[in-house]
Amino acid sequence: MKKFFYILIPAIILSSCSEYQKVLKESGEGAVKKKFEMGEALYNDGKFAKASRLFAQIVPEYRGKPQAQKLMYLYAMTFYEMKDYYTSAYRFEQFTTAYPKSEKLEEAAFLSAKSYYMLSPAYTKDQKETTEAIEKTQEFINRFPDSKYLEDANKLVKELEFKLEQKAFHIAKQYSDIAPGFTRDFTAAIKSFDNFLYEFPGSKLREDAFYYRLDAVYQQAVNSFEYISSREEGVVQLRKQRLETAKEYGNSFKKMFANSKYTEQVNEMVSAVEEELNTYSTQS
Repeated sequence: MKKFFYILIPAIILSSCSEYQKVLKESGEGAVKKKFEMGEALYNDGKFAKASRLFAQIVPEYRGKPQAQKLMYLYAMTFYEMKDYYTSAYRFEQFTTAYPKSEKLEEAAFLSAKSYYMLSPAYTKDQKETTEAIEKTQEFINRFPDSKYLEDANKLVKELEFKLEQKAFHIAKQYSDIAPGFTRDFTAAIKSFDNFLYEFPGSKLREDAFYYRLDAVYQQAVNSFEYISSREEGVVQLRKQRLETAKEYGNSFKKMFANSKYTEQVNEMVSAVEEELNTYSTQS
């Protein structure tokens, strides 16, 4: 009995595979209906790649027919389930355009936006897809302000926007990090953190940005030349000016973030700067 059972399973699998191949190769009017029915059955069984192949063959045959809407929805879903998000984004957009009165309209519009979200890369890479995903998801929110997917859509936007914040923060920090083959550029780091704080005033990374900007100001000060010649001002005490700026930034940081995780480092910076500045008082 057991031997029969083990032989029966492969036989069933081979039979179903051969039936699929048979229907896939069929042509003619009767074949179109068979492909739809088998494609739907395969879709419901989670065999999305096979279903998609069948649907692809019959899409042109159903244009203008009552069942076209269902077919196009299932066809788009196969790509989404297969994680082919480029195609699912396009197919769902196509569906919403073709069937603006469909009961699946809201869902299709959301899944189109979510497909763009899924295409967003890690923050260390170019963020063109992330920006596009934000735009598409915001379009969905504007179009369906009372949608049951609204909470999810807002969550997607927040995640995408945070990725842009991470990217901008990462770029700014790179200027002052020590890395093989790179020169630390404190001026560029300070400017980049200034831009970051202006563009993302409510960022989760706000405290970190203020700290690393202070660190760049401090490092620039302690590594400065003592004097510099300026056409407008003559000889300038560059190091002293930068130390005073670092002290100002440090004290400002302590006021804004009284219980900061960086308190110890900031106190050390401020103490070191004050000690340096005291030497100028002694010299005078």
